[in-house]
Amino acid sequence: MLKQSWKTKKLKMIKVINCKNKNFNKELLSFLDKRRSGKATDTSVVPKILKDIKINGRKALLKYEKKFSKNTEIVPSSQKINKSIKLLNPKIKKAIDFAYDRIFKFHSKQKVKDIKYVDKFKNKLEYKYVPIQSVGIYVPANLPSTLLMNAIPAKIAGVKRIVLANPKLNGKLNPSVLYAAKKLGIKEIYSMGGAQAIASLTYIQKVNKIVGPGNIYVARSKREVFGDVGIEGMIAGPSEITVLADNKTDLDDVTTSMIGQAEHDINSQCVLITKDKNLVNKFKADVVQKLKKLPRKNIATKSLRNNGLILLAKNDKQIVDLINEIAPEHLELNVYNYKNYLNKIHNAGSICIGRYSPMAVSDYNVGTNHVLPTLGSAKFSSGLNLNEFYKKISHITLTKKGIEKIGEYATHLAEYEELDGHAQSIRSRMKGK
Repeated sequence: MLKQSWKTKKLKMIKVINCKNKNFNKELLSFLDKRRSGKATDTSVVPKILKDIKINGRKALLKYEKKFSKNTEIVPSSQKINKSIKLLNPKIKKAIDFAYDRIFKFHSKQKVKDIKYVDKFKNKLEYKYVPIQSVGIYVPANLPSTLLMNAIPAKIAGVKRIVLANPKLNGKLNPSVLYAAKKLGIKEIYSMGGAQAIASLTYIQKVNKIVGPGNIYVARSKREVFGDVGIEGMIAGPSEITVLADNKTDLDDVTTSMIGQAEHDINSQCVLITKDKNLVNKFKADVVQKLKKLPRKNIATKSLRNNGLILLAKNDKQIVDLINEIAPEHLELNVYNYKNYLNKIHNAGSICIGRYSPMAVSDYNVGTNHVLPTLGSAKFSSGLNLNEFYKKISHITLTKKGIEKIGEYATHLAEYEELDGHAQSIRSRMKGK
């Protein structure tokens, strides 16, 4: 009886919304907004930590590292780093090398070209791509893939100074992250995590921009320090997946993709969309069995209970509308007729197409970037790319004839806007002023 009761409880843990119901949209928005607002988790401590470290520097940083991570060594010695790297399994080194090559090749295709335009008056207009001088990369715990995804495009763009913040795991340095850092030539390495790491990168290391995903505390920290430092043009928060499946989709594909995302973080969001009611029932039973065998089953279970969702859709148009409203970080189109949907989907960080394209592999070595917009920010932003590591500066060189021609019309607009100082400045360069 107890065992059956447990199973019944677990079967009900994922919320189901029948999109044939009249108020389904209101119910969906309520579900999404609760997580996007951040109110589901109390992050009020974040601004206090940031302010303390801004004022008191390294002393405050060490205080929070001791409190949250029991860490007393912020800057690991080169001897300890090398000793840690030696412990890494050669198989993992080869896997990192393989991923590095694929990520580098794909991101090299994103190289930009300066723009130059010369008009008939020999006026020269240029748009120069200038690398950001320093970047802080936040890498959660034992995720060497995240370091590769962030640092490789930064290096290709020409960033001169890259600073790594990577919290210790169970009080130990992570050899895989350190091996990746060595391969990338990163020399500034700090053992720190959470809000205190973001504060340190901003106010102690004083980098120009911070990139890298993290939990909800890291995501809020980055939003709070924006303005004192740059951040990605997106919200790289707790992970998300939306899986589109039908009556021909392999059940194992669906369940493993949902669980694979849920095991990241208790705040991860996992959504299944389907028109097949039988698949919904089969999935709810299958997920119970697979969770039992998962090493991180407690995290995945909490994630699915709090942020798991099944949407029973009535037609293809509604499916497209649902996906664009959710704006998922990752989208799996695990259906045969994916072409019916693909070109109508405008809001997603990345789209994995067909049954042989599991989202999980894109986290590692497909070559595309896994730092992607979350919390609905895919509606207005893109995944991490080379553009994140450039500033664009306009160069303007006008000729004598050019200022006379352009200036005439510019003064008309300046006077219309009642900015006489502007008009006078322009006329000071014009012949016969």
